[in-house]
Amino acid sequence: MQIDPVGLSLVLLQQMCVYLVVAYLLSRTKIFIPLTHATIRPPHKLACYVIFSLFCIMGTVLGMPVVHAIANTPAIGAVLGGLLGGPVVGLAVGITGGLHRYSLGGAFALAAAIDIVVQGVLGGLMHRHLIRRGRIRTLFDPVKAGALTFVGVVLELLIDLAVAKPFDQTLEIVKLIAVPELIANSLGAAMFMGILLDRRALIERQSSLFSAKALAIAARADGVLRRGFNQENSMTVARIIYEETGVGAVAITDREKILAFIGIGDDHHLPGTRISSTSTLDAIANNEVTYADGNEVAYQCSISPTCPLGASLVIPLVGEDSHVIGTIKLYEPKTKLFSTINRTLGEGIAKLLSSQILAGRYEQQKALLAQAEIKLLHAQVNPHFLFNALNTIAAVTCDDPEKARDLIGDLSTFFRMNLKRPSQIAPLAEEIEHVNAYLQIELARFSDSLSVDIDIPDSLGRVRLPAFTLQPVVENAIKHGTSQLLRPGHVSIKARDDGDVLVIDVEDDAGLYEAKPAGQGLGMSLVDRRIKNCFGPSYGVTVASERDVFTRITIRVPLEAAFK
Repeated sequence: MQIDPVGLSLVLLQQMCVYLVVAYLLSRTKIFIPLTHATIRPPHKLACYVIFSLFCIMGTVLGMPVVHAIANTPAIGAVLGGLLGGPVVGLAVGITGGLHRYSLGGAFALAAAIDIVVQGVLGGLMHRHLIRRGRIRTLFDPVKAGALTFVGVVLELLIDLAVAKPFDQTLEIVKLIAVPELIANSLGAAMFMGILLDRRALIERQSSLFSAKALAIAARADGVLRRGFNQENSMTVARIIYEETGVGAVAITDREKILAFIGIGDDHHLPGTRISSTSTLDAIANNEVTYADGNEVAYQCSISPTCPLGASLVIPLVGEDSHVIGTIKLYEPKTKLFSTINRTLGEGIAKLLSSQILAGRYEQQKALLAQAEIKLLHAQVNPHFLFNALNTIAAVTCDDPEKARDLIGDLSTFFRMNLKRPSQIAPLAEEIEHVNAYLQIELARFSDSLSVDIDIPDSLGRVRLPAFTLQPVVENAIKHGTSQLLRPGHVSIKARDDGDVLVIDVEDDAGLYEAKPAGQGLGMSLVDRRIKNCFGPSYGVTVASERDVFTRITIRVPLEAAFK
């Protein structure tokens, strides 16, 4: 059969279309998620290596034999593997693809193997160059990917001429395959990168949607269940969640009965009736999420056999000591699949509602002045800190899911420490744990513009002081100090024993402290009053400041206030 460059180009473009269809289908799966970011973590590098090695081999397998050579597209996998994974991944992909091509034999076997290795290294060197210049996003530029692959194919043709023998025959083959390979590989790499960008944009849109829903629910539901975990307040929260998530129905229960239900099936899921659902009872008994999607796990309404609901997600509401106090339930009808976003969001909502219920119970138990002052300090933390924390988590979700999960854990720890206090008095070690959870979120939020040093000797960790003493002071140092600077700010937290006194210094390098009239600066004033109420007028809070240089808040409590 007579082969000409035009005909060969069409054949390679057809094969490239098959290649890209496979890439597109895989992009709809979780396999491609690591490829939508600059690959840094070892597990992601391994995934990048495996995926692009397979694409590199597929590019060879789909190639068309031409005399003693193969017109093919492994350059796409090799170059993109290096471009997204870095030099090591690029070299590994190149070696894997090169060995596979060499195993097929032919006059061009050695030259083609070298070609693929060089192309992988080329992509890796470009990755290193862009990363060092801080141009991470340009790694995903389709034009850049296509141009780099074009260069890789040019190098391939030159290596073929230098290595493959006899030269005259090699030259004729290179003339035949040069234009088709340049077109197919360059265009294929650009389109492959376009598929990755499309997947990345989809993930970002989902994250934005998640963030918007979470913020809207947090804003509207803030404080409702603090007024009591009862039928009236639960119905208010259920309606907010139903309106914001768009699910088929929402229910809230305590351990025994339905407190609220809104949506499809509200004619027979009546508030006040006892729980009859096995999945709900299991979730309460085992303190675990139960999910019935109506497909892999069958779902059937326990009240009415004609109920149109076809899937349910039951999430425990957890109180003190991990004790389940109720559930939140999201439903979808039989005609609709459960959204992954709504499932993840439901679990986040449960944590938020659990915190609200705990806060409400905590506040109801406190009647004395010092206990009421703790409640006022808690009120200062919400809602702005929660909103800022959610925004920060949303911002890092796309680029670093592992970091996002850590921040969610820190946020959970913060609220757990904020609400789950057995008494007014807490050990210094517990106060530091509370502050550290708060600081992890603030450090993620302010990134390179904030640094913190904590120097607390272990020997002082058992000294007791009023609970929720340190966090408001540290928050003031950031909120009214370092966050106002145009340069990076620094906060240090140090503790020492001074005779029979524990001295804690919280110092920032902003020096923006301004004394406020009585009645203002509530947080600092209450901390001082509570220490004096506990230990006497010799102890409390003092402030030293030099404008634009530093502000130092010093807390003094007796060392003898230690656990026996």
